[in-house]
Amino acid sequence: MKKSFLIVAIAACVLFNNVSFAQNPPRALTGRQLAAMFPPGVKSPECNKDGTVTFRFQAENALKVELNCQMFEENKAMTKDEKGVWSITVTPPAPDIYPYCFVVDGIQVTDPNNVLIFPNENFKNSLVDVRGPVPDFQDMQDVPHGKVSYRYYHSKNVGFDRPMCVYTPAGYDPKGKEKYPVLYLIHGMTDTYETWFKVGKVNMILDNLIAQGLAKKMIVVMPYANPYPEMMRRGSATRMDMMGTDLFTKEILNEVIPFVEKNYQVRSEPGSRAIAGFSLGGRQILACGLGNPDKFQYVCAFAPAIFGNEVSNNFDNGTYAKPEVISSNLKLMWLSCGTSDFLYQTSLSLHNSLNERGIQHRTMFPDGGHTWMNCRDYITEVAKLIFK
Repeated sequence: MKKSFLIVAIAACVLFNNVSFAQNPPRALTGRQLAAMFPPGVKSPECNKDGTVTFRFQAENALKVELNCQMFEENKAMTKDEKGVWSITVTPPAPDIYPYCFVVDGIQVTDPNNVLIFPNENFKNSLVDVRGPVPDFQDMQDVPHGKVSYRYYHSKNVGFDRPMCVYTPAGYDPKGKEKYPVLYLIHGMTDTYETWFKVGKVNMILDNLIAQGLAKKMIVVMPYANPYPEMMRRGSATRMDMMGTDLFTKEILNEVIPFVEKNYQVRSEPGSRAIAGFSLGGRQILACGLGNPDKFQYVCAFAPAIFGNEVSNNFDNGTYAKPEVISSNLKLMWLSCGTSDFLYQTSLSLHNSLNERGIQHRTMFPDGGHTWMNCRDYITEVAKLIFK
């Protein structure tokens, strides 16, 4: 009886509410309210059939709007129309993924009409993906796709939980018997753990290389290499020690690798571990990889931030292992840097220092600067070589 009464009561409430809604419908939004909520659509960026790209930005009251894009060395002035939309059409030098932003009366802002964002602690850029007539390795193709997961681990090293992104290849079975080699991939200064897959497109690159038989199936671990913002917030640090590498090395060896080897089907011998990094990440992986050749047999530095006599000092003070130990352990030492990169001369110095110490290594010195356009080329070539 009680159950039947409850059902009847619920039905009565539903009926009453429906009748009330029909008799007193909510007041319709006014045209002004709708206009405020849904402003006129601005399409940006727009990749045109002739290969050009049009950027647009709505700013009726702005006095000056410029396009800042890594297609070009300098900002380009945009033109405002009668509706207050600033625009510019440009011709990219080549198909690629380019970071860009708008400079509105001197203030850098992302493109509000573009969901593709460059993850970074400092500058806030959007991304424009300019496709060529033939798909590149960084483009999505009709191949089996892997998976990028967001994972969190507790770091005893710094005392709090930390994030990472992990790529697992197509066919990976967390309960299966097949075990995979691991690439530990480190971002640059002010980048984040998301940058290598959202900007570097390492997941797409590996999907395509693996599908074509050009790379081995592997797991890629992308940790957040900079714990200092959180440490400063918690009061455990008063400044960022960006040039120091000891904390990074401890984090990788004592926290990240154990977490990965506990939670993923991976091989744990040194020949199944690679470490690579860009810019500040290149500096960090040299310390971690060359300092522990018994842990990593593939060490790959992309435009590493190494200055002055630091290479010699690192060999002398034990940051790097002895040259003969490195040579007898490493299967691949890789160094790459663009010839227009501000770190090109320091990369050449590192190249010469490795030669002087008899450490065999491969180099790649293409055109271009300190950009993620070059980084995608670096990781494409490295992925073809490791774990072979």
